[in-house]
Amino acid sequence: MKLIIQIPCFNEENTLAETFKDLPDSIDGIDEIEYLIINDGSTDDTVNVANKLGINHVVCFKQNKGLAAGFMAGIDACLRLGADIIVNTDADNQYYGEDIKEIVKPIIEGHYDIVIGSRPIDDTEHFSKNKKLFQHLGSWVVRKASNTDISDAPSGFRAYSRKAAMQLNVMNEYTYTLETIIQAGRNKIAITSTPIRTNPETRKSRLFKSTQTYVKRSAVTIIRSYMMYSPLRFFCLIGSIFFTVGLIVAIRFIHLYSLGYGRGHIQSLILSSILLLLGFQTFFMGLQADLTAANRKLLEDIQYRVRKMDYASDKKDLNDEDEK
Repeated sequence: MKLIIQIPCFNEENTLAETFKDLPDSIDGIDEIEYLIINDGSTDDTVNVANKLGINHVVCFKQNKGLAAGFMAGIDACLRLGADIIVNTDADNQYYGEDIKEIVKPIIEGHYDIVIGSRPIDDTEHFSKNKKLFQHLGSWVVRKASNTDISDAPSGFRAYSRKAAMQLNVMNEYTYTLETIIQAGRNKIAITSTPIRTNPETRKSRLFKSTQTYVKRSAVTIIRSYMMYSPLRFFCLIGSIFFTVGLIVAIRFIHLYSLGYGRGHIQSLILSSILLLLGFQTFFMGLQADLTAANRKLLEDIQYRVRKMDYASDKKDLNDEDEK
């Protein structure tokens, strides 16, 4: 069994060596371990540092494309290199490298296809109170949206089986962490989380400039992902709000009309009609979106099968139990 540990990098010459030194070189149940970095348009000496460290593979972007694009480029490269398990970790040495043994264990044992490392958020000293609050709140929202029990949704320390990696799709340009959990949950991929440790902070996060920006962009990602994978439920929820408010206004108008005050409340009748119409239109939008989602699922199944043929290094990928 082959494990490839991938590390997205953007100007990480100062922390890459420490991160690499912390990674395991042997794991029970793993026959071969290789390392891969995704150089996301670095302008420093990251690539030369990687070569000196003896990192096996380097994927290079000429300019910075962002974490989501870098993550998917690494997944593609790992699959083409024949990885049976792919682990993603950060180049700032945030995560405790030895815990890779813990996050790959459920995959080696065949119980799960995706394992998310769950950080001790409340005990992490460099997290502010607001950040801890938003981390817990965001993870709770993702759990509801994905129908999973993942306790630390933003964690980038995670492991994927070959099968799960071939099913990944990331549509947003911001980050892969939230969308892939919602996708896995809604597509019934076996996913779990396991406690991990973290190292002291080496630098500030480059993913977002402020907590407000992070919350805003994460909220957009969650809503968009939920709309993609549960469109009928999403639009029916919105439509029911319009319909219910419109119905309440209509009942109020009927009550006033029965008391002889109808002429002074015609605007309520107009508002009610508009809200009821919006409710019906939103319901129909949900039905149309649900049909589109059904087509998307068919396309994802076709994509998965094409990827299996494209990435296959031997016959086991083309004749696994899912095809029987």
